[in-house]
Amino acid sequence: MQTGLQALIFDVDGTLADTERDGHRPAFNAAFAEAGLDWHWSVELYGELLAVTGGKERMRHYLAQYRPEFEVDRQAYADVDALIAHLHRRKTEHYVALLGKGGIPLRSGVLRLLREAHAAGVRLAIATTTTPENVTALLESGPEPGLVDWFEVIAAGDVVREKKPAPDIFELALAQLNLPASACVAIEDSENGVRSALGAGLEALLVTTSCYTETQDFSGATLVVDQLGEPGDPARAARGDLGGAEYVDLGVLRRLHAQVFG
Repeated sequence: MQTGLQALIFDVDGTLADTERDGHRPAFNAAFAEAGLDWHWSVELYGELLAVTGGKERMRHYLAQYRPEFEVDRQAYADVDALIAHLHRRKTEHYVALLGKGGIPLRSGVLRLLREAHAAGVRLAIATTTTPENVTALLESGPEPGLVDWFEVIAAGDVVREKKPAPDIFELALAQLNLPASACVAIEDSENGVRSALGAGLEALLVTTSCYTETQDFSGATLVVDQLGEPGDPARAARGDLGGAEYVDLGVLRRLHAQVFG
């Protein structure tokens, strides 16, 4: 029976790319404006809203907390749920169009690590609350042809009952990989992601902080870095130890995994 590190399970938004501030946020605002709504999510407000995972859930939270007086136009939409569903569809379309223009690059070190893992036969998976369309669009907009096909499992969107910080999406990814948590390393960027991964037993956990998450609580993470890094663009560890490495490579992840699971 094969032992040791067998798979990497990645979050997407903030982990693979800095999609939140410069991708999802303006896409939401474009959908709001298109629908004739005077809603606008600033960089600061969106940072607060990210405490809620899932785009539709985020809009419901925004209405409850910031627009409690809002009444849906019944001539246009049956109810608030119908409005939110419409806005989320249009937001996804705006976001995919932005990706198609190459507007959101992968973060430092992401493609390098994916290439290294793929070449070494380490299996790749995704566990995210964003939609499958968003995941595919991001990967297909990258510089590596066929990158999306490297991922054996893409667990995304509304395919589970509860979104992060619940463990459901990671548990689904593990089930589809047919692997125990002890065979994997999870790579996240947020406190909600950390709680989700740990809840699924993914104790070998790397956090690569993003602009919106760098001050969050990452208790339980094995290693916390500011980025995966590249030669000449090093990663810096806020928790744990890179073992003298300049950046996060497969060797660092194998050591991280062995540190937790032996």
